[in-house]
Amino acid sequence: MALNWAMLGPDKKFVPLPHEMTITAIDNGVEMVLRIPDAPPSGSASAGGSGGSKTLKAIGKVVVTDQRFIFTSTADPAFESLSVPLPSILSTKFEQPTFGSNYFTFDIKPSADGGLTSGTTAEVRFKDQPMFQFVAVLEKTRERAIYMKRQEVENDEGPPVYTSPTEGSSTSSAGVNTVPVDAPPGYDS
Repeated sequence: MALNWAMLGPDKKFVPLPHEMTITAIDNGVEMVLRIPDAPPSGSASAGGSGGSKTLKAIGKVVVTDQRFIFTSTADPAFESLSVPLPSILSTKFEQPTFGSNYFTFDIKPSADGGLTSGTTAEVRFKDQPMFQFVAVLEKTRERAIYMKRQEVENDEGPPVYTSPTEGSSTSSAGVNTVPVDAPPGYDS
């Protein structure tokens, strides 16, 4: 199962998107636990109902690019890969338990037809690697991706539309509205 469409090549490495740059990678010993609440039912057409919650667990590698967080499993065909666009990581939490290894969790905004549902969380643990620096790089890259997406939206909107003053409004000699058109009766500036 390839959740959220992480394309893999014959060597089980992810296929990068056009103009995608790899920021950091952990090549082995990454444990991923994916919790999908109220998973859709298995099979083709189902008349309502629910598939219940689903938990997937696999060991593999993780890559952070300038656009995505990508996990690929080394051996589990049931959970082959996970690709999450960085702006779709809703929140992250770095955990340092008293007993046990450090791990981080993040909430995922699912893509349409990506195999995930709202409320999906991922938990990531490293077997033989320090985690704090990886989480810092992921956070900084995610913030940059969100900033770039906002800039793209602002650039697509274009400049504001200007209109001339409407009839019935009083203007000063400089042509600036002094009384709004929709002012209540008896309104003075």
